[in-house]
Amino acid sequence: MKIAFATQDQQHVDAHFGWAKSILVYEVTPQWHHFIERFDFGDDLEEDGNEDKLAPKLEAIKDCAMLYVAAIGGSGAARVVAMKIHPVKVPKPEAISGILDKLQTVLQGTPPPWLRKALAKDAQHSPSFEEDEVAQ
Repeated sequence: MKIAFATQDQQHVDAHFGWAKSILVYEVTPQWHHFIERFDFGDDLEEDGNEDKLAPKLEAIKDCAMLYVAAIGGSGAARVVAMKIHPVKVPKPEAISGILDKLQTVLQGTPPPWLRKALAKDAQHSPSFEEDEVAQ
């Protein structure tokens, strides 16, 4: 499953979604996690009420099941949820590596209902190679 992290320093979840300088995307399974992509955004992000700043961020997370943020506005949260992405707000800056480790541990056991729902959403986006048959 793909997980997105809003970050200023590329090490911690320490950014408001709308003001994040970067969004990091990782793939997480019960056995491993790895970095997929980093999306960087311009310096004009702090203009409050500028909904256009969210469009490139929403595009960056479109294939993710979850989004970790330090904060997110009501409009941003509504748009994220409408994309069937589960937003998770951390109460204080937290290391991305620690969150990834915790997610792996949870996935190895019985995930809570909200995480099972996120996993189901991710399964819908996974390509099925069985459906791709070569015409002869």
